[in-house]
Amino acid sequence: MLAEPLPNPGSETAAPGVVILGGAHGTLALARSLAAMGVPVTLVSNDTPLPGWSRHVSWKFSWPGPDAPDAISYLLDLAAKHDLAGSLLVAGGDAEVQMVSRSLDALSAVYRVSLPAWEQLQWVCEKPLLYRRAAELGLAVPLTYAFASVDEAERAEMHFPVVLKPNMGGGDSALARAKVVRADDKASFLAAFEVAAREIGAENVVVQQLIPGGGKAQFSYAALWNNGEPVAEFTARRVRQYPVEFGYTSTFVQVVEQPEAIAVSRRLLSSVSHHGLVEIEFKHDARDGGLKLLDVNPRPWSWFGLAGAAGLDLGAMLWATATGVDVGMGTAQVGTAWMYLARDMVAAAQLMARGELSLRDYLGSFRAVRTWAAFAPNDPVPGVLDLPLTAWRVLTRRVLKERTGA
Repeated sequence: MLAEPLPNPGSETAAPGVVILGGAHGTLALARSLAAMGVPVTLVSNDTPLPGWSRHVSWKFSWPGPDAPDAISYLLDLAAKHDLAGSLLVAGGDAEVQMVSRSLDALSAVYRVSLPAWEQLQWVCEKPLLYRRAAELGLAVPLTYAFASVDEAERAEMHFPVVLKPNMGGGDSALARAKVVRADDKASFLAAFEVAAREIGAENVVVQQLIPGGGKAQFSYAALWNNGEPVAEFTARRVRQYPVEFGYTSTFVQVVEQPEAIAVSRRLLSSVSHHGLVEIEFKHDARDGGLKLLDVNPRPWSWFGLAGAAGLDLGAMLWATATGVDVGMGTAQVGTAWMYLARDMVAAAQLMARGELSLRDYLGSFRAVRTWAAFAPNDPVPGVLDLPLTAWRVLTRRVLKERTGA
């Protein structure tokens, strides 16, 4: 059964345009980009309400979520009831990506979908498969351990510190909520691994040696691909992040030139004939000079708004490509920056306390900022609500669940 729609003020009906499933800051930036071209945006989410407070979201629905047994029938009924057939369907979160890609045939009968089938996409979404494909292509990755059980992990010889990650984004386990857990010795590793293995299975826990260095060593490739070819692409440095060594989220991101990241990303994405938006994370390893592949995110990412601010509006290009309009490759303006102010202040304070950032340099970084994670002058409400929503999200989804063991 369909949930009741929650129309934004001034919106009386949904219309074919773009339907975005879930997501947070990346979804908000995409909605703003599309609305600037007059494209109606419908948000379907069971997650953070932040994007739904944007004046650029014409219609919003609450639903059971991508893991619900009736998720596909819900989306098909939604299209029929609200005249959304023919809309471009964009997955805004990790769980939504998997659900849409796995059900591509059923959803493509009603929507236009900006993802490849799961048979292709799983090779970049599931980390064990991603690292296997990287090895086949000769691409560098961090030292990675695979354990089938806690007993096997106990017997292993390891190099610390390490990080633990779920094999794929999404889900509501403690490890999925944390995204990354650091362990500096065998005892702390086993404690974290036992909890993660109990929740999601030992085979679904990825363990990697932590590459030293903070955000300045971390780079990203951001792009739009169409049927196995890049439409537009650029690279950025994750200058600051929180936590500062293996960021849960980016806080200050700046466009830079990183030709190696582009070359590696093209090889990887070509191997799966990628289609749609994508962000690939790398970290430079000063120990051997290599650029190590970390993760692939085939959805709008947190700093998605940087693209438009830098002159390479991937949201506009996504819509143009989906509607059969050719677009030129274009170039992103080097030096343009995006900031998540509330969390960047915390990250900067930690770096200053460690002597790795001066107050003068921190204040100077504001000169490069052309877009913010939530605030926009013509769309102020999400920016006002972002801090209390983040605080509530941390309290309810992380602190209280960890205390209760839920």
